[in-house]
Amino acid sequence: MPSLAAAFFVTALLYASVGFGGGSTYNALLVMAGADYRILPAAALCCNIIVVAGGVWRFHREGLSPWRRLAPWLAASVPAAWIGGRVPVSETVFVGLLGGALAFAGARLLLGGAPRDAPAPGRPTPPWIAFAGGGGIGLLSGLVGVGGGIFLAPILYFVRWGPPRLIAAAASAFILVNSLAGLAGQLAKLGDLALLGEFAAYWPLFPAVLAGGQIGSFLGARGLSEGLLRRLTAALILYAAARLLLRWGRLAFG
Repeated sequence: MPSLAAAFFVTALLYASVGFGGGSTYNALLVMAGADYRILPAAALCCNIIVVAGGVWRFHREGLSPWRRLAPWLAASVPAAWIGGRVPVSETVFVGLLGGALAFAGARLLLGGAPRDAPAPGRPTPPWIAFAGGGGIGLLSGLVGVGGGIFLAPILYFVRWGPPRLIAAAASAFILVNSLAGLAGQLAKLGDLALLGEFAAYWPLFPAVLAGGQIGSFLGARGLSEGLLRRLTAALILYAAARLLLRWGRLAFG
C-alpha cells in the first residue's frame, strides 16, 4: 500500500497542476496493483472528488463560476453518470474502455493544451450539443470511474464556449459533479459487504491524493511551466494506457 499511495500522490500532483482530477490513472494504477476491478471506479471517484474540490473552490474565489452556463451539460451528464455507475460490466469491457479513455486523455495532453487567448463565444451553444455531449461523457464517466473533464474541455473549445480560464473552471466543476453522481451509482452497485470492506481498505490513498492535489494546485497557480507539467502527465497516462491495453488484449484474445 505505501508504494501505491506514493503513486497516487504523484498522480494527483500532476493532474491537479493542469486542472484535472486523475480518475482514469487512479483506476489504471489499481488495475496494475491487482485490485478487484469491481471496486476500482468507486475508489478512483473518491480520489477525484478530493482533488478537484480544491480546484473548484480556487476558481470560485477567483470569480470564475461557470455553474449557470454549465447547467445544460450537467442536466444530461449527472443522471447518465449515475446510470453508468450502476451498470455492471465485465473485466474485459472495463479494462478496454479504461485503456481507450486513457489513450485519448494522454494524446489530448501531449498534442497541446488550451490556447491562451481563445476567442469569446460568438453564440450560445445549441442545447442538443450540450445534452448529447453531457450525456455521452456522463455515461462513459460513470462506467469507468472518471470525472469526464478531459473529454469535456476539447468540446468546449471546439464550440467556442469561453476563454481558457473559464473552460478550466467548467471542467473542474463538471468533474466534481459527475464524480459524485458516478460514485453514488458505484456504491449502490457494491451491495456485497465483502466488497464494501475491500473498498474501505484503500482509505490510505485518500490522504495521499489530498496532499498531492494541494501541492499540484499550488504549483499550477504559481505558473510552473505548464508545458512541462502537461508532458509529464501525458507520459504517465500513456504508460498506464499501454499497460491496460496490453492487459485487455490478453483478456479479450487469450
